[in-house]
Amino acid sequence: MDIELLNLAGIVLIILIIIGVGIYSGRMVSDASDFDTGGGRAGAWMVCGAIMGSLVSGQATIGTAQLAFEYGMSAWWFTLGSGIGCLILAIGYVIPLRYSGSITLLEVIGKEYGAKAEYTGSVLCSIGIFISMIAQVLSCCALLTAIFHMDFPVAVVLSVIVMTIYVVFGGAWGAGMGGVVKLVLLYASSIFGLGIVLTNSHGIHALLEQLYTNLSGTELGSLAEIATAEEVSGRYLSLFSRGFLKDMGSGLSVLLGVLATQTYAQAIWSAKSDSKARKGAMLSALLIPPIGIAGIVIGIFMRNHCLTTAEIAALTEAGKRIPKGMMEIASTSQAFPMFVIHYMPKFIGGVVLGTLLVTVIAGGAGLSLGTATILMNDIFCKLFCSLADAKKKLYATRVTIVVLLGLAAVIALIVPGAIINDFGFLSMGIRGTVVLLPLTCALFAKGKVASWAVLASMIAGPLAVLGGNLIKLPFDALFLGLCVCVLIIGIGAFSKKAN
Repeated sequence: MDIELLNLAGIVLIILIIIGVGIYSGRMVSDASDFDTGGGRAGAWMVCGAIMGSLVSGQATIGTAQLAFEYGMSAWWFTLGSGIGCLILAIGYVIPLRYSGSITLLEVIGKEYGAKAEYTGSVLCSIGIFISMIAQVLSCCALLTAIFHMDFPVAVVLSVIVMTIYVVFGGAWGAGMGGVVKLVLLYASSIFGLGIVLTNSHGIHALLEQLYTNLSGTELGSLAEIATAEEVSGRYLSLFSRGFLKDMGSGLSVLLGVLATQTYAQAIWSAKSDSKARKGAMLSALLIPPIGIAGIVIGIFMRNHCLTTAEIAALTEAGKRIPKGMMEIASTSQAFPMFVIHYMPKFIGGVVLGTLLVTVIAGGAGLSLGTATILMNDIFCKLFCSLADAKKKLYATRVTIVVLLGLAAVIALIVPGAIINDFGFLSMGIRGTVVLLPLTCALFAKGKVASWAVLASMIAGPLAVLGGNLIKLPFDALFLGLCVCVLIIGIGAFSKKAN
């Protein structure tokens, strides 16, 4: 089914609304301080919007539906872990961060453990955030290819161009104000989509009965190595369908990543008061997990009604029957956008598609802003004295964002068929092992850990995570990375005490 005029009208309406927000917010940016943290004038909803503008992105919507298409409830770990992370951020980290006198997380670490730790962490943390930027580009491409049937390379280029425009002119104000607008639209879209699924399926029970019928002992089920109703339940109705340590590690990686990511700390620093910052984080903790539930239900619904091109090819090659009445989608990443195109009223569907498009654009834009802020404040400004000038720093930050998004586009072209949330979990795991323990020690255990140990943990932790992923451990590699970090930090604390 091709996109229709009413779909396009809804998409254009949402884009025009967000462009208007971007232009308005751009008027509020006069220097680098306004660009980075909004000048410290944001209220609770602006803080919430800035956090959710990046956190509730392609991974929380399109990526969740994609993973639910294959694994059901275990797809909830991204939004569930995000919500828990925001709760811990609000309770334990908001006040210490705001009283740190810093504008980046790595600056907090550098004040306690020296310039080497700050520089090392800046580079490694930026790599972690950058990986998540790739996930946003892939999500945006899934939307554009589903909506406009454009070639993947064209979708990559267009995705990056729009993300660049979104963030370069608005900075933190654009991310925060756009996030509030997107929050309202996304919730309305999720509730409406959930309602359509429940109406068309005649309730959750009937939805699951159809899932059992489609997969239990069928040709389609055989592709996923599912033979019985019990195996369908174990695959789609468990939070740990990919294995307890795998899925628990995924949720933990997101939780740690929230606490260790510059973008979300920037939202905390943008608040006009401690109370507003804490309320903004608490609102995010409350609002994020339900969005994941909507994505999961939509993903399962599409599993009942769709076959991927690869599945059709596999069934044909094996000489097996192709189930009748099933719609073909190019890949699992198109589950959410194709649901909108085929099952929603056209104009409303266009509004939802526009909202999803803004969601992934805002996510990529917010992450690129966070990465650029780290690189600019923790590295570039200390290497180039000319960046002490506020106007030059603003210009350099914008150029850095353009370069980062360009690199993300190149990598997205290399890995077009990747699972979106796998990038998200890896990104969060790297950020968590680089930043969280050193940051926590710098805020709550000043003078109690040796600097060499902090530096060593910042290097060894992410290397363990990457190495564990490369050798395909039977559990999430985050656990290996955390164990390495805790061991090194513990030795550093012991040596400091002994001295």
